[in-house]
Amino acid sequence: MAAMEFIDTPSPNYDDRLLPISAIVLHYTGMEDGQAALDRLCDPVAKVSSHYLVMEDGTIHRLVAEEKRAWHAGRSHWRGLTDLNSVSVGIEIANPGHEFNYTPYPDAQIDAVVRLVAEIKNRWEITRGNVVGHSDIAPDRKRDPGELFPWGKLARLRLALPRPTKNLLDPGWSEAGFLLALERFGYDVTSPMAAIMAFQRRFRPELIDGEIDAECRMILLALLLPKPQGDD
Repeated sequence: MAAMEFIDTPSPNYDDRLLPISAIVLHYTGMEDGQAALDRLCDPVAKVSSHYLVMEDGTIHRLVAEEKRAWHAGRSHWRGLTDLNSVSVGIEIANPGHEFNYTPYPDAQIDAVVRLVAEIKNRWEITRGNVVGHSDIAPDRKRDPGELFPWGKLARLRLALPRPTKNLLDPGWSEAGFLLALERFGYDVTSPMAAIMAFQRRFRPELIDGEIDAECRMILLALLLPKPQGDD
């Protein structure tokens, strides 16, 4: 396979990492178009950035070197980590988001995202369980990359955790029990409704209602069960 091609578009918005790289965070830009997002990510006044920006046509801009700490995650939490900027590579995907007529991601764009995630995951030996969306790490603030993002395609290529399909018995957890299990899986449950909806957005996107039902309990139980291959 040919080497990936990037347009180097340096952003001044970065500093030094404080921790080793162990995660990938996927975002949508939530702006009218890719050029507007590119301008903002490179604007020193905005004080935001990512390592990569994938445009609608699959073109990839490289904004910050992976060895440096880009400013994309903000206040966040995942599996006990709170400085997600230090531990993650951030990928922004040009999409108007929920604020500007959220639309499906074009095939060319997703193909580029898949190749990029695969390269980064292999380079830094990142586990599938640490390939996450912005909404996973900041459920009370963010909804991206959103319910239209094709996590299933990444999962089929072992680039992200799949939605479980095992037929398990409903564990019958109470709300408190479900939230405890959700926290154990990795989510910040300080805002319970936001955490539940973020979980649904990722693993049951066809119904995001914040209700803990039997299907949600069974999906979460399956995600927590030991797997022979782990979540690598």
